[in-house]
Amino acid sequence: MAELRASGAALRRLASRVSLIVAVGLVVVKLGAWLMTGSVALLASAADALVDTAASLVTFFWVRYAERPPDLEHRFGHGKGEAVAAFTEATLLIGAALVLAFQSIERLIYPAALAALDVGIWVTAGSLLAAVGLVAMETWVMRRTASTAIAANRANYLTDIAANAAVLAALGVVRLTGWNAADPVFALAISGYMAFNASHIARDALAQLLDRELPRAERERIKTTARACEGVRAIHDLRTRYAGDRTFVEFHLEVDGSLSVDRGHLICEAAETAIRTLLTGTVEVTAHLEPAGIDDDRLDARVRQQVA
Repeated sequence: MAELRASGAALRRLASRVSLIVAVGLVVVKLGAWLMTGSVALLASAADALVDTAASLVTFFWVRYAERPPDLEHRFGHGKGEAVAAFTEATLLIGAALVLAFQSIERLIYPAALAALDVGIWVTAGSLLAAVGLVAMETWVMRRTASTAIAANRANYLTDIAANAAVLAALGVVRLTGWNAADPVFALAISGYMAFNASHIARDALAQLLDRELPRAERERIKTTARACEGVRAIHDLRTRYAGDRTFVEFHLEVDGSLSVDRGHLICEAAETAIRTLLTGTVEVTAHLEPAGIDDDRLDARVRQQVA
């Protein structure tokens, strides 16, 4: 298990490092192309690349923070650092989208001719290929690490792919038809897609930051697995959450009240082990032992009252 965690950490660090290098390179190239062409669609793509650079920096540092082991002040570990990175990226993305939307509307009101279209087309095509390669690499890493930060960064570069494709289309339309309004129209579409993507990244990050429960189907699987263990009478007050690549599961386990503490402890350990095996990634399971049928204040009852 320790070897798997070390391997996952190395993959996350590699992905964040490559992402940062690619992001900086794309910003420099796209800003140069925008200065040469005056295309607001290219400016939109350059602004998206600037956001990607900031997001890559955030990912670079927060991924390393999230890898820190539990300490005296963070006994649950630092995994939520990845969710902080993802939410920060979403904030940057929505901010850039709003600015670009206003710039696109201004260009629609006050049209301007474009220059050096060939340069813009070649730069955008190269940027598109670089973004596709980076997304492919981050997809591979994400599937092996379940990293929230890498997933958010990958979502950012999926936006970059769409933005580059839209810029190519805009420049192509302008070149073939001379319709300069295509440039801000496509830029406005890019800003809308950026905002849409940012909302999904923010939603997933907040699910972790606000300790949202695992999906209902996963919770039912946990309950079924615990009840199937020998000696278990019932399970209640199940609580679940996740942080980065780590899942936390807590519950009260009911057993025959006449059993010895040693026997009850062994039943708890068996249930905890079964649930760790059931779920993927790093799973921390804590079972609280109770005699079956005890009448006490329960979280399940309080939650039902809130729903009612």
